[in-house]
Formats: sequence, C-alpha cells, structure tokens
Amino acid sequence: MSHTSEPTVHPAALLSLPKAELHLHIEGTLEPELILELAARNGITLPHPTLEVLREQYEFSDLQSFLDLYYANMAVLITEADFADMTRAYLARARDSGVRHAEIMFDPQAHAARGIELSTAVNGIAAALASSEAEFGISTVLIAAFLRDETEESALEVLEALLAMRAPITGIGLDSAEVGHPPSKFIRLYKRAAEAGLRLTAHAGEEGPPSYVEDALNLLGVERIDHGIRAVEDRILVKRLVREQVPLTVCPLSNVRLRAVDTLAAHPLPQMISAGLNVCINSDDPAYFGGYVGANFDAMAAEFAWDAATAELLAGNSIRSSFAPDARKDALLAELAEWSTAHGTDLDPGQGAARES
Repeated sequence: MSHTSEPTVHPAALLSLPKAELHLHIEGTLEPELILELAARNGITLPHPTLEVLREQYEFSDLQSFLDLYYANMAVLITEADFADMTRAYLARARDSGVRHAEIMFDPQAHAARGIELSTAVNGIAAALASSEAEFGISTVLIAAFLRDETEESALEVLEALLAMRAPITGIGLDSAEVGHPPSKFIRLYKRAAEAGLRLTAHAGEEGPPSYVEDALNLLGVERIDHGIRAVEDRILVKRLVREQVPLTVCPLSNVRLRAVDTLAAHPLPQMISAGLNVCINSDDPAYFGGYVGANFDAMAAEFAWDAATAELLAGNSIRSSFAPDARKDALLAELAEWSTAHGTDLDPGQGAARES
C-alpha cells in the first residue's frame, strides 16, 4: 500500500460499497446545527451560542478535551423527540455513506447523571431504530456503552435498570477515558451482561496499552475490540488476534483528531491489514472528528492508494463481525458480491481473509 493522493478505487464506488458500521456513538453524531436547534427548542442557553463559536471548539489536544465538549453538548438532549431526531439524522448520513447495518452505542450513565430518565433516551433512540430498515435501508443494533471513568457499581445499577425495563439492547460496550481505567475494573459488569445473554465489546488499545486489549479478551470475555490500534505494539498479541480473528473496529479520522496517531499517513491500519488482523472502518463520533464512515474510507483510500479489493475486504469484515442475524449477514454479503462483480475484484466476499498489500 503506497502513499499517494490518488486512490485506485473511485470515491463514488466507496459510497456504494455495502458496509456495516460497528463503532458509532450516537451522541457523537450531534452536528453543531442540530445542537443549536435542540437548544432553542428546549430553552437551553449554551456557552457557545453561535454556530461559528461552537465550531471553533472542535479542535482537540487529546481524548479528554474531546470528552469535555462531548458531554457538555449532551445538555440539549431532553425529550424522546430529541433522541429520535438525533438518531434519524445519523441514519440519513449513514445511508449516504453506504451503511447497510449499524451498531449504535449510547451512553445511558451520562444521561442519567443529567437527570434524564433512562426510558427517555432508550425510547427516543429505539423509536428511530424501529423504522430504520424501512426508512433508510439500514438494519440496526443498540449497544449500551458504560463509562469507564465511573464506578462499576454505577454501571451495574444502570445495567440492571435497562434489563428491568427490557430495553431493546443487544450488547454492552465500554467507553470514555481509557488510561487509568483498565478492563479489570469491570469484570462483574461483563459477567452480569453475559448472564443476561448480551453481546460483549469494549474500547481498548486506543490510548491505553496493548495489555488493555488482552485484558478485555481474557477478563471481560469480549467478542470484539473497539479501536485496538495499539495492539500492533505487541507481536504476541497480534498473532493471537489474527489466529482468533477478533474483530477490531478501527476509526482512522478519530485517531488523528484525538492525537492517538500523529497523521493519517502514520496510521497503522495498512499494517494491520497486511498482518491479517480482522479490521473494519468506522466513524466513532463523526460530528466531532471530521467525517462519517464514507469520509473515513475516502481519506484512507486516498492516503494509501487502495484498490477495490482492499475496500471490499474491509466491508466484508464489517459485515461478518457484526451482531446482525445470520440471514441479514448473508443478504449483505450477497450485496457485496454484486458490488465485487461490478468493480472487478477477485476477492470472495463470503470469506474473511486478509491479504498482503
């Protein structure tokens, strides 16, 4: 994969590429325009009262500087309608990026801490997701992500409340400030979620060390790692991830904006693909990081001169690594096969296999 400004796969082809998005925080899709609209609707005075001033805040020095703005902007989410509008706005943009299946994380603790009833957030998001396939052509899964800088007791309390209300969640995740909050802090939470039949994923190896990836697998029993880019620093861990084909949901533009990676050119994703890791591309918090999943594909394709087969490999990984029912995966892989035929790749979309690049 050489560096060039000209991808060998056309941007329009990347947008039509059927793909799943597995690492997406719905609160991170709040665009500045919608933030101001919801603030006006709910009579909320923001510290950044104009679009221009608000946009100026979107330069981050690290993960924490982003989180400070991310949580502050959540103040505009008050009613079920607010959560539904936010979710539909994401689905419309995801459709334009070729997303056919989306696994959407939300932060229940962050809303509970603001005095918002869990049912308000859950019902609002779920209302939009209930019609997502009919309205946008996107099947969806909802994941409750817990804040690692809060206590495990708080997480357990919220999980029990979600289970009691029969919230339509498929799995749990772990997000927010990573360093200093290792996976070992949440063993009971993940044990309880597993007992409840929920799927398990966790952020690890973004700012935290490779050992966090290993601990998420060994101690929490996760099926999927969100980010995982620092795993490349541990050759033994890489061999395990390749052997077990553990999905890694990589977010290139996010990594650069949060300074986890200095530049796009320095991003380890090409190295991860060549090593045989099961990686896919996602947008994380696209309103804050410069683009939805289509923009992430565009940027990486331009930087590393990707051909159609590389794009197809990543899309296939995303579909196979999803928590979608097998029938939905099969349907999406069939769509991907049609895309493959149209774009002349020689990769079998039904097989998850990395190739040397």
